[in-house]
Amino acid sequence: MKKSKRPSWDQYFLKVAMLVSERATCPRMHCGCVLVRDKQILSTGYNGSIPGDVHCEDDGCMLVENHCVRTIHAEMNAILQCSSHGVSTANATAYVTNMPCTNCSKALIAAGIKEIVIFSDYHDTLAERFFKIAKVKIKRLEMPESEIQYDIESFTSAKKFKK
Repeated sequence: MKKSKRPSWDQYFLKVAMLVSERATCPRMHCGCVLVRDKQILSTGYNGSIPGDVHCEDDGCMLVENHCVRTIHAEMNAILQCSSHGVSTANATAYVTNMPCTNCSKALIAAGIKEIVIFSDYHDTLAERFFKIAKVKIKRLEMPESEIQYDIESFTSAKKFKK
């Protein structure tokens, strides 16, 4: 039986999170987050400055205790995007390129996120402890392929067929 090239749902949403991370503006950490419920994307977020502020990549990071405080983290931006559009995050899954930091883990828990899917760990935080207390499942996967499998030849053949 021929193996499907299609990614699993988890791989798909992690690949979307990887693509979202390309918009990040802090060179210290490019992180992407996709909030999903029932296989539907609710929102996306990446590390970036507050609206109207300069970006770290343009003006440098604003470091406090070796942590950039200029940016809003990807998870927070995804939650805030839902909030600004009136979208509930209850019982959603967060696909994040990196293990959330302590503050983001608390925000995800408070937002009703029930599962976190990651492929990369972050430095030691209290996130895992808080997720365990809140009964939020953490799923660690291998990093999905970073290459996009776009088959232009099939599209071209299908277009010719319709004529």
